[in-house]
Order: sequence, then C-alpha cells, then structure tokens
Amino acid sequence: MIGSFLKLSLGKMITAKPGKTPIQVLHEYGMKTKNIPVYECERSDVQIHVPTFTFRVTVGDITCTGEGTSKKLAKHRAAEAAINILKANASICFAVPDPLMPDPSKQPKNQLNPIGSLQELAIHHGWRLPEYTLSQEGGPAHKREYTTICRLESFMETGKGASKKQAKRNAAEKFLAKFSNISPENHISLTNVVGHSLGCTWHSLRNSPGEKINLLKRSLLSIPNTDYIQLLSEIAKEQGFNITYLDIEELSANGQYQCLAELSTSPITVCHGSGISCGNAQSDAAHNALQYLKIIAERK
Repeated sequence: MIGSFLKLSLGKMITAKPGKTPIQVLHEYGMKTKNIPVYECERSDVQIHVPTFTFRVTVGDITCTGEGTSKKLAKHRAAEAAINILKANASICFAVPDPLMPDPSKQPKNQLNPIGSLQELAIHHGWRLPEYTLSQEGGPAHKREYTTICRLESFMETGKGASKKQAKRNAAEKFLAKFSNISPENHISLTNVVGHSLGCTWHSLRNSPGEKINLLKRSLLSIPNTDYIQLLSEIAKEQGFNITYLDIEELSANGQYQCLAELSTSPITVCHGSGISCGNAQSDAAHNALQYLKIIAERK
C-alpha cells in the first residue's frame, strides 16, 4: 500500500498546482513515487454521432477506469478516479477541465486546437462531424495562400492561411466563435445556435425583395464594359453568400486562362470562366455565375 506520506504529498501537489490536468498531476506523482501511470484502451465504440472510449490506468497497485466521448477525456477521467483514491483528504476538490470547450482567456492561442475542439463539440451535441474541402490554392511559391471550406450540418465557413492546416484552423475558429456562448452540458440543435436559415437558397433568391437581385432579373447581362465581378460581389453581399475564385494553372484547349467561381449558396454553385488573361477569366466566371443566378431567380 502507498503510505500516508506519499498520499499527503499528492494532496499538496494538487492544491499547489490547481491548473494542472488530472493526467499531468498523476504523471508527476508517478515520477516522484517511481510508479509511472500506464494507460490502456479497454473499449472503443465508434458510432456515427457519439463514440465512446474507455481507458484503464494503472499506477502502483491502483487500477481505475474512465469513460468519455474522446480518448483524451476518457484518460482524464481515469486519472481523476486514481487521484481520488490517492488523495489523503477527501475534502480536497480537484475539478477536471473540460477539453471540449477550452477557455481561451486561460490558454495561449497557439496551444488551442480549434479543429479538434470543433469536432469534439459536434460529437458532444450529436451533430454530424465537420467536413473540410480545399477550395483554392494560389499565390507565388514563396507566399502560398490556401482557402478551405468547413461544412457543419447545413452551414459553412471559409478559412484562409499560408498552409492547408492553417486554413482549416481558421475555418474551425469561425464556427467556434459562433458557439462561444454555448454551455457544454447542453445538447442543443445546431439551428438554434446559427439560426434556422440555410443561407442563400434557390427559394430565397426567387422570393428576395433585394434591390440587386431584382435588378439582375431585369438585366440583359450583355452591356459592354459591365464589371461583372463587382456586380456579383454586390449581389453576394445582399443575399448573404461568399465568392471564391480559383485560378486554374492549366490553359484551356484553345490556349486561354481558366478560372472557377464558387458561390457558397445552398447548394454550392461552381461556374467556369476563360479569357486571354487571369482577370478576363475571372470576369467570365463571374458573368456565367450571374447568368446562373438570373435563371434561378426568375424561375417560379
């Protein structure tokens, strides 16, 4: 059995370092007593919405288990159970930090993992897992820029960064910013958080009272020197969707530059454009996108 002196040292360790996680405290305790904790996964039930993991920790002659919706959380709870046995004073309170929603005010930003936090949050509330799609890659070789689209249920956010990972992180951070006021204990519908609107849909385009979209319905889209990129941008701002232009490196069969314009409508819209320069290709893609929106908006 572990002596009372060792138990007392654990109690002092917990109270002296209240910011430590159960895993960290148990590991430090194991180092001091030469009983390094050993973790083993006993069970892993990965279901569509709520996976469950069970981990067993052994430290000295004590064995405890913990269960959670992630491996990290299950290990934390196993470590906490072992600490509760080892504590000399039952009145010492040791709170397990919730890894699902870390407190940004208490942690350096570079230590947060918004991608993991968003996935944990989705699992915790029974939402479908986030999906990430690289939508754009551009810029010179020494200064690349990536654009990633994150989809969660019927909603979408776009993130940009100097690497694919950073673009994903930025997209996840935008979603987490929307969920910052959610209590982790409450299982709620995603629509209650972000709103019931699915964004810009075919139905909303056809019934929108917006000035820009109604002007588009009356436009011939064939007036010389029309700035199609600007016009599309104004409609996007009015109707609440984003535009992403993807320049295609390969030239077309007739030697022209190519570009794709992706609109974050519901469903997603992608239009192709070509021209004698990158700018002309983008303008052509915007023109084709406007023609598409015009057709959709005029349908009854």
